[in-house]
Order: sequence, then structure tokens, then C-alpha cells
Amino acid sequence: MTGRMGRFRAMRPCLLKRRNMKKRSVLFVCLGNICRSPAGEGVLLDLLAKRSLVDRIEVDSAGTMGYHTGNPADARMRLAASKRSVDLPSRARQVTKKDLDTFDLVIAMDRENLADLRRLHATPKARVCLFSEFLDDTWPTDVPDPYYGGDDGFEYVLDMMEAGCPKIIEELVVKNEHSV
Repeated sequence: MTGRMGRFRAMRPCLLKRRNMKKRSVLFVCLGNICRSPAGEGVLLDLLAKRSLVDRIEVDSAGTMGYHTGNPADARMRLAASKRSVDLPSRARQVTKKDLDTFDLVIAMDRENLADLRRLHATPKARVCLFSEFLDDTWPTDVPDPYYGGDDGFEYVLDMMEAGCPKIIEELVVKNEHSV
């Protein structure tokens, strides 16, 4: 068929593929879930909103320990994020074994968090990795915990999140589109 209707039918399978795409999910994990992992969650949510992808990726954060369960992100991290117009909406919670089977991607902020996740679940369905896998070699392997330091540490963590989160989107969205 030619004309406008023919072009619409030719495009239709592509539109259906996009509609049927599986929603992807990512979980950021640090120790207490009040500094680094909420920063990752907030920065990724901000980027997803700017790219109109919020409906394509579920984002959450958790801690390997339940010290701060129910609390918002650390006030210093919220302040540093607000200066960049990034909201940190999460409330601290502890990661569960179920999380490691439910989320597509679980991102540990440092090697200790990664070891804790591996002890929690030896054979998770999720891809479990370090945040530094999404950074180039100019960044450290571990995202430093700013909790006991000064304001610069919170800014540095946000800089790392802003550098790595676009690559997380690429892995979850672009690779997902090519696998449909």
C-alpha cells in the first residue's frame, strides 16, 4: 500500500515494540542509605525526567545496614543536591535478598557494599556491580562516603553521580531497545 496509510502500517511494528518494552529497574546501594545511594537515585531520576524516560526506569535506593531506616537523606546531601536542582525523595531502608532478584541492576557504591550484597545473595537475578563501572578511569573505584567529612565530599559524590548516571541510562534503555 502506498501513501500515508502505507507508511503508517510500515511504522506500526516499531511502535508496538516500544509499547511492549519491559520497564527496567535500578537500585543504588550504600551503607546507611542517607548519602551516596539517595544521591544516585536523585540524580538518575532528574536525568530521566529531563529525557522524558521516567516511565521506562524504576529507581530506588537502599542501605546494607538499617541504621537510618525511615529517615530522609542526610541534610548536607539534600542541601548539596538542591543547589543542583536535584530532589532526593527517598526514605532510608535496608536492602533485602528479594531486591537482588527483583531489580534488573543493583549498583553498590563501594567494594565493601558489593561484598555485603554478595554475602546477602550468592546467585541474584540482578546484575550486581560497582558504580565505578559507569565511570572512566579518572574516578576512584569506590564512591567515598562523605558522612564524616566536609561539604566538599557531598559535592564530589554528586559530581560522580552526574558523570556515571548517563551511562546507566544507556545500559538500561539503549541496550533494552536493541534486545526487543
